[in-house]
Amino acid sequence: MENNTSSSSEYGSSAAGGSSGMSEQEMNEALTQSTQDAKAASRSAATGMQNELSSLKSNLDALLGRASGLSEEELRQAYARLGEQFDALRSTGKGLADEASRQLNRGMETTSVYVRDKPMQSVAVAVGAGLLLGMLLKRR
Repeated sequence: MENNTSSSSEYGSSAAGGSSGMSEQEMNEALTQSTQDAKAASRSAATGMQNELSSLKSNLDALLGRASGLSEEELRQAYARLGEQFDALRSTGKGLADEASRQLNRGMETTSVYVRDKPMQSVAVAVGAGLLLGMLLKRR
């Protein structure tokens, strides 16, 4: 959250002054780079989560396959190990959800800055999108 606050104040100060400290091209390049970095991080985290989930599933399958031959103590230990893996998976999922929330907030801030800096272009884009959506829905 600390990261969002600093970017929010940066955007807020440039938008409040009426002219942005960055050119439109620089803002677009920064947004594109930020988006690419976020996508790469998301892919990496999602791959890690898939690997953890596969590992958990294979361990659970292996445990179920040999559960009848295990003692009560061995079952408790296996249960504890599976619980630890599940907790790690849950933590990874929470991290992905937090990152998605940060990306959403960053996108909303960037959009707000753009709308404040270029209100007429923003209205034109919204009208165009509305017309396009209306035409697509009317055809059905």
